[in-house]
Amino acid sequence: MVILSSLSALLGQLKLPESKQIQDLDDPNNIYLIRNIIQRKPFLWKTYRSFYQEILGKIATAPPQGMVVELGSGASFIKTLAPHIITTDVLPYSGVDRVFSAMDMPLADSSVSAFIMIDVLHHIKDSRRFFDEMQRCLCPGGKVVMIEPANTAFSKFIYTHFHHEPFNTRGDWGFEEGGPLTGANMAIPWIIFERDRPLFTQEYPTLRLCATRIHTPFRYLLSGGLSLRQLLPSWIYPLVALAEWLLTPLNHYLGLFMTIELQKAPRGDS
Repeated sequence: MVILSSLSALLGQLKLPESKQIQDLDDPNNIYLIRNIIQRKPFLWKTYRSFYQEILGKIATAPPQGMVVELGSGASFIKTLAPHIITTDVLPYSGVDRVFSAMDMPLADSSVSAFIMIDVLHHIKDSRRFFDEMQRCLCPGGKVVMIEPANTAFSKFIYTHFHHEPFNTRGDWGFEEGGPLTGANMAIPWIIFERDRPLFTQEYPTLRLCATRIHTPFRYLLSGGLSLRQLLPSWIYPLVALAEWLLTPLNHYLGLFMTIELQKAPRGDS
């Protein structure tokens, strides 16, 4: 307890000035502060860029027809890498193409080639409604690629003790409390795709789980994330990325994030 208290006190001293200005986490105006944080922190920007590059690589094999839609875009800079992607969010922000809920999307049936998202699923209050919409909107062979919190020994310690969002591994596929951004259970991706994987396969046989990958134990933490100052000089980023690559065999113990890749069954394939 003494160690945790000391760490919490140290983190308080490392708080970014911008993060101290955020009073209501559901206020749409926060996005402009968050965009500024990402843009001026090279460690964080490069970490997110690596996430986008992985996602773009995975959707490269999605059907060429149809839209590519990013859900929960917020402070996303995906358009600098792929200008054709349609950005969306549940709250209105300047620079986001469309505003709607991932549980009720104003998109035509079979009109989407791929959905992409970073840290969004664990904020969705009813995952089943979300997956129903994925099935409806995706064209045959279409993909969903997301990066979400992982459940490892290290990540559980970090998320439980040093993150404001709940991490409840005994939870269900959704939750009731909280607003569009404050409502969350960071363990939901693990619950659905690891703990309840047979149930997901049974309920959504046309949404095939292609792969999951646990990764990135240190880069996000060392960037300071969206709340803290960057902990290392920017020039050391490639060395940290190399260290993470060398430690890949330990990702199931150390990784903070997981990449999840789903694909809708091709037409006539069940």
